[in-house]
Amino acid sequence: MHNKQNSLERYDRQIRVFGVEGQKKLKNTSVLVAGAGGLGSIVSYYLVAMGIGKLILVDDGVVELSNLNRQILYTTADLGKYKVDVAAKKLKQLNPEVDVVGVRERITEENVHRLVKPVDIVIDALDNWETRLILNKACVELGKPLIHGGVRGFYGQVMVVIPGKTPCLQCIMPKPLRVKEVIPIVPSTVGVIGSLEVNEAIKIITGAATPILNKLVIYDGRSLTIEHIQVKRNPKCPVCSRLYNKEEST
Repeated sequence: MHNKQNSLERYDRQIRVFGVEGQKKLKNTSVLVAGAGGLGSIVSYYLVAMGIGKLILVDDGVVELSNLNRQILYTTADLGKYKVDVAAKKLKQLNPEVDVVGVRERITEENVHRLVKPVDIVIDALDNWETRLILNKACVELGKPLIHGGVRGFYGQVMVVIPGKTPCLQCIMPKPLRVKEVIPIVPSTVGVIGSLEVNEAIKIITGAATPILNKLVIYDGRSLTIEHIQVKRNPKCPVCSRLYNKEEST
């Protein structure tokens, strides 16, 4: 059993930043993490460590040897096992106070609403734009904040979508990128982008700071720079334009 005193001790360092009320908000929040790979490992680990109320991790893949350079939830002993099964077990060991649920499914148009509807926030830890845009559409339709992250080589990006307030992913990517080759990834890039996604989630949940809105954050690990690119809503976006009235969209 974990009493109140143990909880206060576990979260002591972060409570000093956003207070006990902020910690209560974390405990009362549910998050869907789409993808249990590199980004999903980082995001899930930190969300559970900081005491999120409920974490739902969705992925249908198994652990492969080439995953182990960056997917920190898995070890050599986990090869061939379903990622969400391994991840859920390890995350529960990390913090028994958090309700961790592993869902062994691939996100599709058929199941996405069922997965997104029960949660408060969705975090994109996916590796392809086709699924991202399916997730984005559901988040817009259901009014759920979406935190997007993507990585390639030394580069990564983060964007926060608040339906009705910001552009959505469809605004900046009208058609999905179809990347057939294996995506090259430097492990440290995954660590940075996953951490930035969690950072934005913390701000949205606790109100301790303002999330990065209406901007695409670009990380360049080669030059160690972060650039903010202003993004605007597409008034003809087939996904989110209906949320804005005619005057706002012109």
